[in-house]
Amino acid sequence: MRIGFEAKRAFKNLTGLGNYARSVIKILSQEYPESDFFAYTPDVVKNNRTHFLFSLPNLTIKTAPFKLLKSYWRSNGMVKDLVKDKIDLYHGLSHEIPSQLKKEGIKSVVTIHDLIYLRFPYYFKRIDRKIYDIKFRSACENADRIIAISEQTKKDIIHFFGTSEDKIEVVYQGCDAIFYQPLPINELEDIKLKYQLPNHYLLCVGTIENRKNQLLILKSLQHLPKHIHLVLVGKATSYEQILLNFIAFHELENRVHFIKDVPFQDLPGIYQQAKIFIYPSQFEGFGIPILEALNSGVPVIAAKGSCLEEAGGPDSLYFENDNAAQLTKAIIHIYDDEPLKLKMVNQGKKFALNFREKQIAKNLMAVYQKTLYHA
Repeated sequence: MRIGFEAKRAFKNLTGLGNYARSVIKILSQEYPESDFFAYTPDVVKNNRTHFLFSLPNLTIKTAPFKLLKSYWRSNGMVKDLVKDKIDLYHGLSHEIPSQLKKEGIKSVVTIHDLIYLRFPYYFKRIDRKIYDIKFRSACENADRIIAISEQTKKDIIHFFGTSEDKIEVVYQGCDAIFYQPLPINELEDIKLKYQLPNHYLLCVGTIENRKNQLLILKSLQHLPKHIHLVLVGKATSYEQILLNFIAFHELENRVHFIKDVPFQDLPGIYQQAKIFIYPSQFEGFGIPILEALNSGVPVIAAKGSCLEEAGGPDSLYFENDNAAQLTKAIIHIYDDEPLKLKMVNQGKKFALNFREKQIAKNLMAVYQKTLYHA
């Protein structure tokens, strides 16, 4: 089988969609060495997150032939390369596929991560919403099959686009294997010293933005014992000022720690020393940080209302979206109950095994084969 990937974000995005693209390419290349894979990208970037892509023996990286026509090549001109490379199936890894695929007889699959721009339009600029809508709707209409990364996303595709349920397959994501292994004490101590981590902290990882709803954790923090701190890891937006204003008003300066620009290899050490991981996001397509926490051996508390229960499993705790009192109660319930905490950690690690590489690769390949041979 010869499979082509849309790989721009595999090389250009260090988080989110980039992580997904790199993961899919890596696990399929490793699990199916007899197949040939092609990564199509306007250009390449080589760094510590992408270097492995250049060493996969059955992966060929293809770039745009002309620097000034990268956008056109990605949306249209690439098809000539797909034909030349005798691609059997093309997988658009993030919401879009090039035109003319059907005309050339090339089967296609597209991954839709979420439709947040439709559920929460006020988080997006009008022009961005318009562009997303054109790309997403076109991809869902023209692809032979759609991969949704959660049942929630599948429901949204059906609801907003009127897509037939039979056309959509749910294939969950995983998290990087770097989170699987406990770090030795000396490495944990180095991380603690490097980032000046407190002894007792709640953790939230994700962009500091309105939708992620970190303010809710601050509202809970003011009602928790003073030795409990909060560590927020993520890129800042203007929403951070709202958090800083709340922190100043409630005199929480010494208990809240913002950490930015964390190298990926340092994240496991930050997770593994947290007491509880909290994800209060108002809406997500899936929730990779939850899997990172479960694999790191950290109890998880997350908001209801989107797909976070799918990522966290039956032994994590959940609270009604935007209910600070419920969140506070859940934190206190876990914090001093060692047997409960141990159960959540053990069951969480067990649940996270459902999202390991071999299973995801198997599920993806099943979609490809269904698309090619059972249209």
